[in-house]
Order: sequence, then structure tokens, then C-alpha cells
Amino acid sequence: MASPFTEVEVDDRVIKVTNPDRVYFPESGATKLDLVYYYLAVGDGIVNALFERPCMLHRFPKGLAGDKVHQKRLPAGAPPWVETVRLHFPRWNRTADELCVTELGAVVWAVQMSTVEFHPWNSRREDPESPDEWRIDLDPGPLSDFAQVKRVAGVVHEVLDELGAVGYPKTSGGKGLHVYVRIRPDHGHKVVRRAALAFAREVERRAPDDVTTTWWRKDRDPHHLFVDYNQNARDHTIAAAYSVRGVPDARVSTPVRWDEVDDCDPRDFTISTVPRRFAELGDLHAGIDRDVFDIAPLIEWADRDEAAGAEPPADPEEQP
Repeated sequence: MASPFTEVEVDDRVIKVTNPDRVYFPESGATKLDLVYYYLAVGDGIVNALFERPCMLHRFPKGLAGDKVHQKRLPAGAPPWVETVRLHFPRWNRTADELCVTELGAVVWAVQMSTVEFHPWNSRREDPESPDEWRIDLDPGPLSDFAQVKRVAGVVHEVLDELGAVGYPKTSGGKGLHVYVRIRPDHGHKVVRRAALAFAREVERRAPDDVTTTWWRKDRDPHHLFVDYNQNARDHTIAAAYSVRGVPDARVSTPVRWDEVDDCDPRDFTISTVPRRFAELGDLHAGIDRDVFDIAPLIEWADRDEAAGAEPPADPEEQP
């Protein structure tokens, strides 16, 4: 028996959405079709966040009640207009053709293929080995709270201002906060990650009671927040701006203004609330490509720290 379906128009595409009434998010009862309509509502924002970036998909073929699939390769059956980029993974000596979003139809098609979360690289397909996005991930410890995240975000903002860098914050869709900085694609992943560690150490120096850069999780104080510089390693990805997260309340990783950080609550941003916010404010990350930062000062900080005895970044494959 054929699966029930509906057809959705996206620009000049017509995309067949099967099992549109399947409940994906048990807490709210939101369905697969609700998820499609959410991504249509924030279309400019999600395309801007994913545009021409290799993208790993977090798929839930049976909704959140079923298994989660982390998928690098484009799912089978993609129409010819869905674009990809071929990547090489030296650790396994394999290649994969990953989704590379260039239009909103590709996002909706991925949702049809049960994608909930979109996790793009911090580089673009023209040169995947040269990141153009530096990612600051404020990852709270087991005994942290969001008040601590907000305090540390204030320090991050302060240091970025001193550097002359413009940071674009967003909720993680979980318990943390991300800040993105557009950078010149002049360096490889290892250099950007080393620069990110130097920045994290500066934040730690200014907020030692709140922040840690200790690599191994077992060695961290559970009350401290980890500034996770490893999110800048090659093939390490985090949820995009406007990506829904695979949690029961259908929370969204949502751009916020700096003046909103102190009062925001990540639980307020869901597929039910973000479309209205987007309609009122537009894409708060729309201007990121205009604010390009040269990471040379961070490389100087890394040189200084290592000359003073700091350890260089650990192997990113050895997960903390």
C-alpha cells in the first residue's frame, strides 16, 4: 500500500512529502509536514546558514521515537537538481558526496528524507580545506546553568570587541550558545582551531570561575563551562542557525541579538515561535558575510601562549 503524501511547492519545485502526518515531536505533536512548513517560513535564514557548505544530516526516519541516523552521504533517490560536494576522509580513506544546499528546495527535500537537523561544515565547497567561519561554542558543564552561559557570552563579546571582530550569536538549541565570526579563508582547519583555542584561553583568563579549556571531560570541573574550540576541527559540525534540534519540544538553534542574550531562554525558541520572530526580525545573521575578520591576532596569541608553556591543541580525533 502506497504511503500517504502531499505535494509542496518551493519556488519552481514541487516536492512530494510522504507520511506528512507522522508525529515527529511527541511533546508538541508536531508532524513531518509541520517541520516542512517551519523550514519554509525561515527559508532565507536556513539557506544563508547552509549555502554551499558540505552538510551532514541528522535524520529520524520514524520521528524522534525511532533511531537517529547521522548521515554524511546524500540519501539515495535525490533529484538531479539537489547539489553535492565530494569530500575525502583520510582517516578511513573514503569519499562521500554530501548535501550542498544552494536553494530552499534542497532543504525541503532533505526534510522529506526525514532530516530534522542540518549540520554544515565551517567551510564552503569551493575550498573545503579553508574555513571561512570561526565557531565559538559555549558548552555548559553538567552542573552549569544558562545564567553562566550568559555571563561567559558577555566576556566573549568583550574580547571580540577588543579584537575588532563582529560575533553573531545564536542559541544552540540545547543548553549552550554559539557565536559565529566570518573569517578570511586564508588558513586550514588546524590553524583556525589553534586560533580558536587561543581565544578560548583568553576568555578563561578573564572568567576563571566560569570557564575551562581543559581538553579531557573527566578532568573538567563540572561547574565550569567548556569553550569548545574543537568545533573548528575538520569535519566537526554543529547545528546551523535556524536548524531544528531533535528534542521533544522541537527547539530551534536561533540567532539572537547581543542585547537579547541576557534575557533569552532557549526553551522559548521552537518551530511554533521562531517563524513569527523571523517574519518580524528577518535573518539576524544576514549581514555576517560583510563582517570578515583576519585571525592573525589570534595566531599571535597562540604563539605567545605556547612560548609561555601552553600545550598546543590535542589531536581532534581524541574526543574529550
